[in-house]
Amino acid sequence: MKVTRAVLPLIPLCERLLPLPSRLAGLSLTLLKATALEIAILAGHLLLYPSGITSERRPTPIAPRIPTDVEDTGTDDTPDAARLPTPAKPPVILLHGFIDNRSVFVLLRRSLAQHGRQQIESLNYSPLTCDIRTAAELLGRHIEEICERTGHQEVDIVGHSLGGLIARYYVQRLGGDVRVRTLVTLGTPHSGTRVMPLLNAHPIVRQMRPDSTVIEELCQPAPHCRTRFVSFWSDLDQLMDPLETACVDHPDLLAQNVRVSGVGHLALPVHPAVATGIRQALDAEETGARAATQTGTGGLTVA
Repeated sequence: MKVTRAVLPLIPLCERLLPLPSRLAGLSLTLLKATALEIAILAGHLLLYPSGITSERRPTPIAPRIPTDVEDTGTDDTPDAARLPTPAKPPVILLHGFIDNRSVFVLLRRSLAQHGRQQIESLNYSPLTCDIRTAAELLGRHIEEICERTGHQEVDIVGHSLGGLIARYYVQRLGGDVRVRTLVTLGTPHSGTRVMPLLNAHPIVRQMRPDSTVIEELCQPAPHCRTRFVSFWSDLDQLMDPLETACVDHPDLLAQNVRVSGVGHLALPVHPAVATGIRQALDAEETGARAATQTGTGGLTVA
C-alpha cells in the first residue's frame, strides 16, 4: 500500500500538530483543514473531558410486560416470560485511547443509538494503567459481565488508538475471539508507533513501540481467531509512524483496512463520515463481511 506522507516523521510532534507559519505555504489545503479540525476537536474534548472521568452508570434492565395469555393461564412459564428480550444486534463496547476517557465517544455513541444499537457501553480504564496485558484482562472481565447481564454471547468493540490495541490483545492472546464478533479500531498502532519519544518513561507507551514484547506477541500465529477486524487508518494521522502501522497486517486474521483521507488522529472517533463507516462495518452481514475482508482494503474520503 503506497502512501504519500504529508509530514516527515522526524518533525517534532508539536510541529506536526501545529505547523509553523514558515511551513504553511508548502502545506496542502487538506492538511490545513485537518489540522484546524484537530485543534477544534481538542478544544471541545477538553471541555467534555471532566464529564467522562467517572465510570458510566449501567442501565437497569426493565422486565417486559408479561403477555395477557400467560397471566390468564397461571402456568409456570412466568419466569421464562419475564426474561429480558435479546435484541438481534450484540452490545457495542467503546474503548478510549491513551490518557483519555469515555467522553471521546459522545458523538459516536449518539450516532450508533440513532441507527438501532440499543445496548452501548463506554468503558473507562485508569490513566495510571501501565500494562496492556492487565488492561486486556480487565476488559475480558467487563465483557463477561456485560454478556451475563444482557443475555448475549458476543459483543462488538470499537477501540480508539490504545483502546484498539488493548481489545486486540484480549481477542488474539486471551481467547477473546469467543466473545468478540467484530473489532473496529480507529488509529490503533497495530505494529507499533515511533512518535512521542519523550513519553517513553510511561510503560504503556513503551509497549506501543514497534520493538516491544506486546507487539511481538501480536505478530505470533493466531490460526483459529474468529473475530473480524476492521481497521480505520488515516493518511493524516499525526500519532502513527509509520502511517501504515494503523493497519492490521497479520496472515491469520480476518481483517479489512479502511483508509481515511482528510482527518487526523483525534477526529477519527468524532467525524460523522467515519461514524457511518463504523456503523456499516458493525452492521455488515457475516457473508458480506467475509467477502469484503478478502480484499483487505477500503477507502473513505472526508471532504
